[in-house]
Amino acid sequence: MNFQTQIPIQKSDFPIDYTSKVMLLGSCFAENMAQKFEYFKFDTVVNPFGIIFNPVSLEKLMVRSIHKTYFTETDIFYHNEAWHCYEVHSELSNPNKEEFLETLNQLIDATNQHIVTLTHCLITLGTSWVYRHVETNEIVANCHKVPQKQFVKELLSIAQIEASLQTIISEIQAVNPKAKFIFTVSPVRHIKDGFVENNVSKAHLISALNAPNFQLPTSNYFPSYEIMMDELRDYRFYTEDMLHPNQTAIDYIWIKFFENYVAEKEFSLMNQVCEIQRALKHRPFNPDSESHQKFLSKLEEKKQKITKENPAIHF
Repeated sequence: MNFQTQIPIQKSDFPIDYTSKVMLLGSCFAENMAQKFEYFKFDTVVNPFGIIFNPVSLEKLMVRSIHKTYFTETDIFYHNEAWHCYEVHSELSNPNKEEFLETLNQLIDATNQHIVTLTHCLITLGTSWVYRHVETNEIVANCHKVPQKQFVKELLSIAQIEASLQTIISEIQAVNPKAKFIFTVSPVRHIKDGFVENNVSKAHLISALNAPNFQLPTSNYFPSYEIMMDELRDYRFYTEDMLHPNQTAIDYIWIKFFENYVAEKEFSLMNQVCEIQRALKHRPFNPDSESHQKFLSKLEEKKQKITKENPAIHF
């Protein structure tokens, strides 16, 4: 594809390299980006508590993890034959109460360690729309199919979003002063909220991230939403639901990202890793043939050479 770049991208002052430790948080697009980082064998952690769409819920989990405020029985509830927690994604729900609490608190310990050692925190915001639990008056990360009447839907203000993001930055930098931040808005449209409502939601996120008092020397804004809406505005760049970017779009946005946010000195190594990844997917007609065994031997040599020169890379 030959596109004339329409969206200006600020080149990062703190590029990612193979010594970096990257944590990706937020919406499902964070998972798409994480898959790219993992493919190229960067040291990454993605959404330890599952996909989180709104900044207030992200703030809660980061503060909880930093201060090791462990989950207790009062933080969980039983519904539809499983235990859930309003602060985390339903993929973590468990029919066993004790296992569920143990898993959640192990994630707090693990996330605390990731926060202390990370170099880059990439946060993808999905929506400004949130659901507030009527009984507790708390904003939830996931409703877990609890009846709608138990929640009130509301739109976060730009000021509320700014406040949550500022708290995330200050709390992380209090325990890890060297941490750098990259913010982006998910290109996935939340049409269930409504077409107009989705645009308002994204506008609040973008406005908060581009506010004058939010332009910090330790943070960058990457325009993934803008790239999708303007450079890739044709529906051939969407999946069948016409809402999510397809693989072509994800690849295109990733190229824009690594060209501006990954250190150029790593491009050659990324190509080597890519060659090995492609070779690993090779399916021979005859696995026992001499030629295939030679192929595997050479591949193993390449893997060992890269790992020896770059101990952080593992295949």
